[in-house]
Amino acid sequence: MCQITKSVNKDGVTHAIVQRVRTLGLLTTFAMLAACSIVPGERMVQPPTLPVSNADDGTATGAQQVPITDITLATVQQAQQSYVQGDANDLTPLFGDAGPYKLGAGDVLQITVWDHPELNAALGNPTASTRPSDAALGFIVDHDGNLQFPYVGTLHVAGDTVEQVQRKIYTNLSKLMVKPQVTVRVASFRSAQIYIDGEVRTPGSQSINDIPMTLTEAINRAGGFSPTADQSHVVIVRNDKTYYVNVAQMLHNNQNPSKIVLKNGDILRIEAREDYGVYLMGEVNKPGTVLPMRNGKLSLADAISQAGSINNGTADAKELYVIRGGPGLKPQVYHLDATSPVSMLLANQFELEPKDIVYLDAGGLVRFSRVLNLLLPLVNAGLTAAVVTK
Repeated sequence: MCQITKSVNKDGVTHAIVQRVRTLGLLTTFAMLAACSIVPGERMVQPPTLPVSNADDGTATGAQQVPITDITLATVQQAQQSYVQGDANDLTPLFGDAGPYKLGAGDVLQITVWDHPELNAALGNPTASTRPSDAALGFIVDHDGNLQFPYVGTLHVAGDTVEQVQRKIYTNLSKLMVKPQVTVRVASFRSAQIYIDGEVRTPGSQSINDIPMTLTEAINRAGGFSPTADQSHVVIVRNDKTYYVNVAQMLHNNQNPSKIVLKNGDILRIEAREDYGVYLMGEVNKPGTVLPMRNGKLSLADAISQAGSINNGTADAKELYVIRGGPGLKPQVYHLDATSPVSMLLANQFELEPKDIVYLDAGGLVRFSRVLNLLLPLVNAGLTAAVVTK
């Protein structure tokens, strides 16, 4: 009798465990089927909606759809045409002819009157300090733009060229001497300078001298672009206005950057490529930030290549997206089916913009497998608890 009772109890416990396992199995199945529709990384089939804010107080007033645009040959050609035309940044005030150097306050002149050595004493003491901050020996143009020279007196030379100053001195000395031989040269250029900052090898101030201070000359004096420089983002600040110069685009449009002439007080800044990176996310081998080339350009194919290419084991190559947008800009989403050879040609011609997000979606089976890996520990825990309680 005791053996029959134990057998019945044992069969009851076994039957209860089986019932619980079946229940957990059904719940797991329903959970996995439901998870397939909400799993992270689902395809961007329906255009997403974004809130539209009020320009005055920033409150949301509605929503707008962000359409998904397929990357086609027409899309690429339109982008290339916009690149050739450039933006609305007017660089006209920067162009001009340098002309001869004009003297200013602080410049030091070396003036020689041949066969009159007594005038050499006016140059100063040759044993004076020669620190870089000290003026060279010679005649200094004062803050009023005047120059003092023996037998001539005071001459206003600010804004004059060296040749004009030489003629003025010759005219005045001719009243006392017979055909004086006068030579004038600038011993130290100190009246005008610019400041170069950013991604150059030797940033700092550069004095403007008799060699025209063009954009290329300024960069050359600073040691050239550094390896981290973005040649498409060159900034020139003049007075209270900022100009953005795309050197790579100028060369592409057959424009010579040497036509841009810098003036006294200008600030030239070369920005870094790391400030204009593109974000690679999703099923690529090396997700992260990808930097543009030195000319500031970065195609979709270049970005994928720098990210270690597509992960063939997990990626759905049909679902490649480029998300573009920023503060004050209308969001845009571009889609590319990267399974065909033609798509790789389009990807090589589709130029990315700074702060773009390139996202490659996972395959359906991969998404299902990831959800299953999340649910299996819960199922195992439930089975273990059922066995332990009985």
